Amino acid sequence: MGPIMLDVHGTSLTQEDKELLQHPLVGGLILFTRNFESVQQLTELNNQIRRAVNREFLIAVDHEGGRVQRFRDGFSLIPAMGSLLTRTNQNIEAAIELATHCGSLMALEVQASGIDISFAPVLDVNGISEVIGDRSFDSDPLIVTKLASAFISGMHNVGMKATGKHFPGHGSVRADSHIDLPIDPRSIKSIEQFDLLPFKHLIQAGKVDALMPAHIIFPEIDKESVGFSRYWLQTVLRESLGFDGVIFSDDLSMEGASCVGGYVERAEAAQQAGCDMLLLCNNREGCIDVIDNANIAINEQSNQRIRRLLKPTSLSFDALANNAKWQAATNLINQYR
Repeated sequence: MGPIMLDVHGTSLTQEDKELLQHPLVGGLILFTRNFESVQQLTELNNQIRRAVNREFLIAVDHEGGRVQRFRDGFSLIPAMGSLLTRTNQNIEAAIELATHCGSLMALEVQASGIDISFAPVLDVNGISEVIGDRSFDSDPLIVTKLASAFISGMHNVGMKATGKHFPGHGSVRADSHIDLPIDPRSIKSIEQFDLLPFKHLIQAGKVDALMPAHIIFPEIDKESVGFSRYWLQTVLRESLGFDGVIFSDDLSMEGASCVGGYVERAEAAQQAGCDMLLLCNNREGCIDVIDNANIAINEQSNQRIRRLLKPTSLSFDALANNAKWQAATNLINQYR
């Protein structure tokens, strides 16, 4: 399983898509709304992908709920995580139950269409970031921890691994790293006492299987953006927090990744800093440039980590209606519409 996760443009594979997916450096694919027309089409696309590569291969999507839900027609609508407490009239125990069922329902449907993981949940603490907003569970780190833990339990209950994002926290920065390079001037102490808390608690609890770092520079701590920083990914994440899961880069086409140069330089820097898998999205020319020219390698330790994320179930979408966990999750979530 190579270290590159790329994307495709359409609802079925082109010959170029197949050739790229078969390249040994490519180990995964991320799907977007543009790849979706219907449940049947999506399932067939995922079957095409697996037939084309004919080896272990990770398929992923951003399907958090709320405004970040890539597939809708035929899928259950998952509420925004920031609305769970409101929907339950600030009853934290009811919100925990609701979060658990949201995690199960999301994971069941995503896996039943042939996908291994959704990049969820968001562990950012809601603050001034508009790009995070109600994608976060709350503005209190301890509530974020409780509800995210429940959501992850729901995912784990049906076999999906969890990816926390955006380490060490994007909620306290106004700039959107998709179109800008956010800079956060705070000290490590401030971040440790606030944004980092959900990541720390959930890693220590063994809940987090993978993480995605933020494209943010914390100049008082390290001059490199987090996803390109050995300090953040090795000293803090691996050594201090003891994290042994997969580290995904965030999309290397984002403006927040431009601080280290072009696509080749970004891919090399992300892997050298400690990312196990590199997301190269929305730039086919740049992706080919990385495959042809970047000094990146297949790492066996990364391979072992990535393999843990592959879905264990072959449950079909048609069978969901008779699945007790799907029924229970659907019924509860409908009560809080």
